[in-house]
Amino acid sequence: MTNNAKFKRSSMKFSRLFFSLLLVSSLAMAQSKGGYQYTVDLTKVVDDKVYVELIPPAIKETEIVFYFPKMIPGTYAIEDYGRFVSKLEVVDKKGKKLSVTKIDDNSWKIKEANKASKISYWIEDSFDTKLKGPEIFWPAGTNIEENKNFLINSSGFFGYFDGYKETTFTLNVIRAQDFYGSTGLIAQKTGQPLPKVSKEITNESDTKRVDVYQVSNYDRLVDSPIMYSQPDTAIIRVGNAEVLIGSYSPNKKITAKEIAANVKEVLLAQKEYLGGTLPVDKYAFVFYFTDQPVYSYGALEHSYSSIYFMPEATIEQMQQQLRDFAAHEFFHIVTPLTIHSEEIGMFGFNNPKMSRHLWLYEGLTEYFAGNVQVKYDLVSPEQYLRMIQEKMLGAESFKDNLAFTELSLGALDKHADQYGNVYQKGALISLCLDIKLRQLSKGKYGMQNLVAELGTKYGVSKSFKDEELFAEITKLTYPEIGEFLNKHVAGAEPLPLQEVLGLAGVYYEKESVRMDYSIGLEQEAVTIAQHEGKPRLAIGNADAVNSQGKALGFKKGDILIKLNGEVIPDLGPELGTFIQRQQQENIGEGKTLKYTVVRKGDLVELSAPCQLSERKLRHNLYFEENPTAEQLAVLKAWIRP
Repeated sequence: MTNNAKFKRSSMKFSRLFFSLLLVSSLAMAQSKGGYQYTVDLTKVVDDKVYVELIPPAIKETEIVFYFPKMIPGTYAIEDYGRFVSKLEVVDKKGKKLSVTKIDDNSWKIKEANKASKISYWIEDSFDTKLKGPEIFWPAGTNIEENKNFLINSSGFFGYFDGYKETTFTLNVIRAQDFYGSTGLIAQKTGQPLPKVSKEITNESDTKRVDVYQVSNYDRLVDSPIMYSQPDTAIIRVGNAEVLIGSYSPNKKITAKEIAANVKEVLLAQKEYLGGTLPVDKYAFVFYFTDQPVYSYGALEHSYSSIYFMPEATIEQMQQQLRDFAAHEFFHIVTPLTIHSEEIGMFGFNNPKMSRHLWLYEGLTEYFAGNVQVKYDLVSPEQYLRMIQEKMLGAESFKDNLAFTELSLGALDKHADQYGNVYQKGALISLCLDIKLRQLSKGKYGMQNLVAELGTKYGVSKSFKDEELFAEITKLTYPEIGEFLNKHVAGAEPLPLQEVLGLAGVYYEKESVRMDYSIGLEQEAVTIAQHEGKPRLAIGNADAVNSQGKALGFKKGDILIKLNGEVIPDLGPELGTFIQRQQQENIGEGKTLKYTVVRKGDLVELSAPCQLSERKLRHNLYFEENPTAEQLAVLKAWIRP
């Protein structure tokens, strides 16, 4: 290639980029005046970054701070989204640059701010960043994958001015013609052609479209993620609401239609569980599936949507997990959308204050997600008891002598290591409250009724005072409920699980020992290790393996590759299904257990006859054989519609 050819190609690339920036500017200027006018161009990715331009609202101050969020609701962790911003510039109407000083990762001080006509910057994504800083929970992250996928969590793309958070935001997204935006937002305009601003280049805008969204304030913008990719969508009608399923599966292992068919039943049950109507007209489930090794995965709720980051697998491999995830996140339309404290209703993105009531926002939601399934025959009563048992086992990993309100207030710092208990003990708190309410009301009133009354009293636009909630709940219910909340939620007394479950005719045994066949692994013995770039099960404590594991000859550091000739899946939803199937089909009297492990770099085959091993069983739950009439009444009200 000659130097002249290099120059021509470089010139053409610059010309196209310049044209794209002109389109961004002209599009933003074409929008109506007032509020923030944001434009982001997803069709031009440079060094894994996209260009963002802002026509700011009218600013009165001569000096102002421009912010990106330090954290967002639902994550309960610091993110520092501003570190993904580069080349931030502010100009006046004549194109003169104004003075900008970066204060920290998330804030910039702008002088002569009342003259600001345009702000521009480049955004890098969090999914594959090499920037230093706190790890961002994947569903709260951002993705820029040219011609494939863009995950726009607005906290990682768009900022706000100090004192101007309640102003309207208009968002113009320039996209490829064959891309679609999955979101809970209702677009003002969708798929509009771009204005042509250059006579020399005409084909650039022909393959582009713009989607226009408008929201009332910054909270609503951050509350409304959008995922752009080639469309893979499905629609479910749930009562008064239209529910969108949007999916991105890089190898097409799973589709939106398969997900919709899988979760439809539980969504319809949730509608009935909430009284037949929903507080939203549109809701979006947005799924991003990755074919890369993952160490963690999960979902993040929003008022009108939820984002899912999961390992790519088939629908058969993750059916129940998808239902559980979807049920949990969908119930967030109740808490915190309809019922929330001032700390949530007026969230401080750069000076966040925690609420006392994570037991309500996350714990109650998790409890409802399981209870709705047994109430509407999506799981059996016996399966439901196993779900409760799993919560009890999960809670063992956390402090039981820590007041839950204190855990909530310190979830960002002092008690950050205890946050996971909101999904374990937090759910058990609501379980206890529900059963006690059913018993006190002779089956006529439970947590569903309490939530409905709280929703009527407060609602989307009215926040409760954090310190007054328990008193309000006591007024609506019984003195015994107030006593329970003060003892076991605001106080550090352990939950009276045996007593409460007994009210519903459920026998609770904290620990027992029995002989059983197993795959030779106990929870205390297993850890996660890297092998060929993937997270795999490994033996972390050889002393903790049971007698079956000892017969196999497990040693500390063994990385488990195969079980009975089948490759053990990577860490993810497929792993649990695999182990459960092995226990059901290949373990028992007269059978042989075989493992292939990596030991100090070598493949080693281990085998031993299946043998009975002593197993410690904890938190055993059984339905009483001869319950009383009172117990039966509570039980029926608790697990039946």
